[in-house]
Amino acid sequence: MKNETVVTETKTIPPVKTLPDAQTVTSVHHWTDRLFSFRVTRPQTLRFRSGEFVMIGLLDEKGKPLLRAYSIASPAWDEELEFYSIKVPDGPLTSKLQHINVGDQIILRPKPVGTLVLDALIPGKRVWFLATGTGIAPFASLMREPETYEKFEEVVMMHTCRTVAELEYGRKLVEDLVNDPLIGEMVEGKLKYYPTATREEFHHQGRITDNLTSGKVFADLGIAPMDAEHDRAMICGSLAFNKDVMAVLEGFGLREGANSEPREFVVEKAFVGEGI
Repeated sequence: MKNETVVTETKTIPPVKTLPDAQTVTSVHHWTDRLFSFRVTRPQTLRFRSGEFVMIGLLDEKGKPLLRAYSIASPAWDEELEFYSIKVPDGPLTSKLQHINVGDQIILRPKPVGTLVLDALIPGKRVWFLATGTGIAPFASLMREPETYEKFEEVVMMHTCRTVAELEYGRKLVEDLVNDPLIGEMVEGKLKYYPTATREEFHHQGRITDNLTSGKVFADLGIAPMDAEHDRAMICGSLAFNKDVMAVLEGFGLREGANSEPREFVVEKAFVGEGI
């Protein structure tokens, strides 16, 4: 019998690459072909105030971190972190981020900052959350924050998108809030939701600036017009939107504040570009 030498080919399995400041994706939801949300594990050391943002991202082709500022859409008490993002086809980050799956890793720098926090507003009776598109993300956090309803008698969420489908993330969130075991009773009767579309037929239409200056939102909701004594506001959207809404609020007598100098309204200026 002829002896045969059996050659066993061995392959070195490369170790799994772990991203710096890595967190694991726990769920992904695609709302439209342009919008998606996802949840990731939360670093044990991360402490943040509802409304703040962190830097998240992935590695680029050269293996270097590619990071962008993202508002944390989940409240400070949540065990996970939620984010809401637009999909930019040729965006350096979102062109890759939109393809993440459960179990994948992302980079998350656990250093929260931001202007859209309750501490940056002086006490008042009513707070307005004014957002376009994914600018609703910090307010998704604040609408689920018990302190919001402890500090204000009334909360008005104005959210404007181009199409009705793009409003679905906010609609579902507000609907679920009433049944939330933690703050459902606090929300009921206090939260007023005013979504509008600008390019499709919808029961509420038009830009936030127009609905405020015309008084339509006050009439539709059956509430008193805005005034500096009782009203506080937060703004999150594009640079042009932020500027336009700031001018409207100043017309009502409200002044811009900050963490270091609380006043009647604050605006988040970290999200001014679309090419993410």
